[in-house]
Amino acid sequence: MNWTSKGLGICAAFLLVFSSECGFSQDGLDEPPILYSTTEPHDAVQKLSAALSAGERSLAWDKKQGWLPDLLRALQVEPTTQTLVFSKTSLQVHAISPRNPRALYFNDDVYVGWVPGGDLIELSAVDPVQGAMFYTLKNRGADGPQISRDDSRCLSCHATSKTQNVPGYLIRSVFAGENGHPHYALGTITTDHRTEFDERFGGWYVTGEHGLMRHRGNVFARNDAADPIDWELGANRQQLDDLFDVTRYLVPQSDLVALMVLEHQTQMHNLITRVSYETRRALHYQDKMNSIFERAPDTTLESTQRRIHSACEQLLAYQFFSGEAVLEAEVTGGSTFAETFQQQGVRDPQNRSLRDFDLKSRIFKYPCSYLVYSDAYAALPSPAKRYLSQRMREILQGKDRSKPFAHLSSNDRQAIWEILSATKPEILAE
Repeated sequence: MNWTSKGLGICAAFLLVFSSECGFSQDGLDEPPILYSTTEPHDAVQKLSAALSAGERSLAWDKKQGWLPDLLRALQVEPTTQTLVFSKTSLQVHAISPRNPRALYFNDDVYVGWVPGGDLIELSAVDPVQGAMFYTLKNRGADGPQISRDDSRCLSCHATSKTQNVPGYLIRSVFAGENGHPHYALGTITTDHRTEFDERFGGWYVTGEHGLMRHRGNVFARNDAADPIDWELGANRQQLDDLFDVTRYLVPQSDLVALMVLEHQTQMHNLITRVSYETRRALHYQDKMNSIFERAPDTTLESTQRRIHSACEQLLAYQFFSGEAVLEAEVTGGSTFAETFQQQGVRDPQNRSLRDFDLKSRIFKYPCSYLVYSDAYAALPSPAKRYLSQRMREILQGKDRSKPFAHLSSNDRQAIWEILSATKPEILAE
């Protein structure tokens, strides 16, 4: 396939890219009712920072990776979530190259970025109400572990249309050359589980099996549209040690399945935050209008309902994997990521979990996002939660078979209903 036909690759989750590519927009983040910068966060990284400052927790210094190994333990992030990106598209652009890729580690609400030899460890965690929060930790043992909030540099790319106009995360597509520099003139894209497989992972190292399907990982692009790329060179790799020194990293893989989960998770986080922001803003506006026109404080405006319902419908479609790209071959990763990820699932009496993988025709066996168990989903404002519960009942009971949910079979709906009824019944409550 000639790369000009689709011409895309992927940069990295929650990475900073050059501001000219970001579509910068932070309108209203520091105005009521959001007050993003001035509201005290309550996320996992902030809690760790407070414990370090109070002397209630310490981090062990490692001569090879600095604070990273114990930091991951403190944040309950598994090393097998490691994915590696070689495009020069983050805060530490000077340290990243194909010979020294950037490692990303994550759990359900924390992201950690580290580069061998880099000055900083980049951190982000999801506050249940405010969405993504951004931090840095100087990776120098002499200073002791000091975590600092770092919104000013991060929000230029992490609060744009690519993150649903809320503080959030993105996986970007770029063409990365042999020096790691992205060729932006050749096109970019933000990707998630809806992106076709053959458009994914350019700018990444990827380990794992994917049969006859091809992706854009493990290869380099040239800044010349007449020079095609041989995507075959990056296919079905099990090892990366011929490309760079893998012994500098916690594990030697960049797991394909972890990358696919990361793609889904980043935009799911953004859509949850968007529902929260839109609901709070709609209610705030409604309160102001009711006061101005001297209406009863509990008067509900149609415009308020439209705003809330619109944001919720976008979340529901994504949550149920509407438009998911079909896998044409079985996918496996290059590490124990899949096994560990599934073990973390909450299970129903039939031993089923929303974290169970399919990886033959789609990512998950039961197409409903595991992030419905997240603190952020639980913290959504009441009007949004009520609407989501009502709509989930309609969808899972087969009353809504419209286009966004037509892909859900009767077996899918029944299995998801039974899993949620047994493990999180409040989400379906009337």
